[in-house]
Amino acid sequence: MRNVILCGGSGTRLWPLSRRLMPKQFLQLFDGGSRSLFQKSIERNRDFCDDFVIITNKDHYFLALDQIDELGLGIAPKFLLEDIGRNTAPAIAFAAFASDEDEILFITPSDHLIKDVKRYQEAIKWAKALAKKGYLVTFGIQPAKPHTGYGYIEHIGNEVKRFHEKPDLATAERYLAQNRIDSGSRYLWNSGMFMFQAGVYLEELQKYAPKIYEACKEVYENHLKPIGNTQIRITKMDDIPDISVDYAVMEKSDRIKVVLGDFDWNDVGSFDTLVDDVVSKEALEIESSSNFYYSDNEKKVIAAIGLEEYIVVDTKDALLITKKGSSQKVRDVVVRLKDTNPQLLTTHSIVHRPWGTYEVLVDERGYKIKRIVVKPGKRLSLQKHYHRNEHWIVLSGTATVTVGDKTYYVRPNESTYIKMGEVHRLANDGKIPVVLIEAQVGEYTGEDDIVRIDDDFKRR
Repeated sequence: MRNVILCGGSGTRLWPLSRRLMPKQFLQLFDGGSRSLFQKSIERNRDFCDDFVIITNKDHYFLALDQIDELGLGIAPKFLLEDIGRNTAPAIAFAAFASDEDEILFITPSDHLIKDVKRYQEAIKWAKALAKKGYLVTFGIQPAKPHTGYGYIEHIGNEVKRFHEKPDLATAERYLAQNRIDSGSRYLWNSGMFMFQAGVYLEELQKYAPKIYEACKEVYENHLKPIGNTQIRITKMDDIPDISVDYAVMEKSDRIKVVLGDFDWNDVGSFDTLVDDVVSKEALEIESSSNFYYSDNEKKVIAAIGLEEYIVVDTKDALLITKKGSSQKVRDVVVRLKDTNPQLLTTHSIVHRPWGTYEVLVDERGYKIKRIVVKPGKRLSLQKHYHRNEHWIVLSGTATVTVGDKTYYVRPNESTYIKMGEVHRLANDGKIPVVLIEAQVGEYTGEDDIVRIDDDFKRR
């Protein structure tokens, strides 16, 4: 069985923690800050899946790869890297085209938090038995409350009667009231997890959504770019319809079965669903209670007076304060920021790169100061800049610096200077991270003033 992990979401309702280049599935908030939802997905499924296919945006490849390496499990997933997102129906189609037709695909989002692993495995066992018989299996979650943020599956046993859109509160309450009746239809949350044979999915996709099938087949056969043994870039995706697997196939096929997921499940779609599973930062509270606090600065003291049922999220460049129960409206904040300050939706102050990280400490007209960390065995691209000079001061580790035709070492408390227009490269040939301060001086210090001449990571 192959685990197909859908890893393309942006998690806008978890802003300012989740950003375009660091979406919620990669935030290491769980298990004491050591694990992300993506990592927990792999750990959860590795015991009963033979291999993995990760479907994600091309910008997230190195981030996902680093987090897989951190797990130390010795797995080497195949990556399908999309140039643009086209929702779950096309993404699953690409995974199916890349698999043998009899291969059982276990489709899981990358942003679920699941407990009760024994019951989870029991549900997978039942689903696998149905998938082997040629059914498209969906997982329904036993509702704990009348939630309006999930779709519902109306069923009798394993038979699906109907899929329902996200309801209003009165309708959701009616669904749960029906569940308390011993006979008749019952309702489950639609989890977004599926299991089926690759060939069966493609047959049903061709039958019920032929335009999507043909568009995906055209791209798969003519517009894939293999990169090494594990990466496949999917390009020319503009003509593929943007549609979910539910709309394209699951709500139309007559080969659908549902399996009850009677385990603790959370899709971590908002701060209201996150706060139960992340430890709140300690705060000095006066006449305050039932609040959740998060800060990415461990040393920062939070004091609250007269607050009750609030969520406070503090990052280096943004602060969110919302009442519990209203965090879904964070997406309205995101809409406004697209026009007023789009950079806040893209990156944190700490930006991850395949070679390490950088943090912008000061960014003023005419100069910028960064803290750069280069991982052992990694190096930045061979590059030059047209509009800035750079000063590097090494804090720890030993940097290997190339400028023009000269290569030399820069050790702690030593510095070097890169003139505007000079071809240069920074590398770490040592065993510990290289940490340095970079001071850029020039009329323009934007990140797009980089001309890459050679790059280990095939970036432009």
